[in-house]
Amino acid sequence: MAQRIVLNTISYHGKGAIAEIPGIINQRGYKKVFVCSDPDLIKFGVTAKVTDLLDAANIEYAVFSDIKPNPTIENVLAGVEAYKASGADCIVTIGGGSSMDTAKAIGIIINNPEFADVRSLEGVAPTKNHAVFTIAVPTTAGTAAEVTINYVITDVEKKRKFVCVDTNDIPEIAVVDPDMTATMPKGLTAATGMDALTHAIEGYITKGAWEMTDMFHLKAIELIAKSLRGAVENTAEGREGMALAQYIAGQGFSNVGLGIVHSMAHGLGALYDTPHGVANAILLPSIMEYNAPETGEKYRDIAKAMGVEGTEAMSQEEYRKAAVEAVKKLSSDVGIPADLKGILKEEDIDFLSESAFADACRPGNPRDTSVEEIKELYKALI
Repeated sequence: MAQRIVLNTISYHGKGAIAEIPGIINQRGYKKVFVCSDPDLIKFGVTAKVTDLLDAANIEYAVFSDIKPNPTIENVLAGVEAYKASGADCIVTIGGGSSMDTAKAIGIIINNPEFADVRSLEGVAPTKNHAVFTIAVPTTAGTAAEVTINYVITDVEKKRKFVCVDTNDIPEIAVVDPDMTATMPKGLTAATGMDALTHAIEGYITKGAWEMTDMFHLKAIELIAKSLRGAVENTAEGREGMALAQYIAGQGFSNVGLGIVHSMAHGLGALYDTPHGVANAILLPSIMEYNAPETGEKYRDIAKAMGVEGTEAMSQEEYRKAAVEAVKKLSSDVGIPADLKGILKEEDIDFLSESAFADACRPGNPRDTSVEEIKELYKALI
């Protein structure tokens, strides 16, 4: 069977990389930019780091910021109408997964109007045209939405998130500038960093993993283990390491999928508005333990990438435990809660478990599961 790999066309990395944006727009002949960014980034001047460059280059733009932390169908529909009204011919999205996922959905619907019903994009939608030309500028080091073929939208009415997978949504240009993440508070830095680690670990052990994606995931795990603590303390080295690590992880998991950590986290975000990275970080260690029997020797590689010494001399039980403990230690060090107490309500477990089982990420989990087993995993964390 042929293995497919899909990567974004061009990416720019490093301090000051956003300076490339006006030149890219002018070189390609675009006339007006639709800037898609969330309200807090505008409020705190992060979006302005890019729009100031557009102003200096006399590039016209319109700003859209009707975006929630877990973007909704309504946010996307509002964005589609705003794009049409703006007269823009390209998109620059600035933010974390929320801004970029919203921009992806807008860009897809504009060029594929037969999918104007946002719910019709769930799963692998048969869109025919690539999304509107998009430059994606991450301000968090976690989601890797700038390089993935995935986006997630919240259906408020049905109290669920749904995953859209479409090679036509991947931004043509990713601009990964660590300076854009420097204003992230510690809590958000920790949460998004643990999201990146979850991407790397789930991508490495998913059923679809293969050599090409393995190299991305192992390097991402190594960089995150070295960089996340420093990023939380806002060191330049930590920020640079995490900006690169989350992008590398995205190149991997975008192509092979994830597992039930994400399936279970999606429900928590939809029902309680729990930050996605926090939900992932809390769930990851216990689900690693659950998945361990179906992972062969991969936890030895994870433990080694996490910085654990002496893995070659360890038994299977020892290196599996070491990998889980290393993840727990990193999560604790950056201030992530150890359980779902105060978040998860027992009366919601049945609904959440059924939603997680129906989630698009669940089939990629290395261990086949059931609604009942997912219930027990939730219950163990309260």
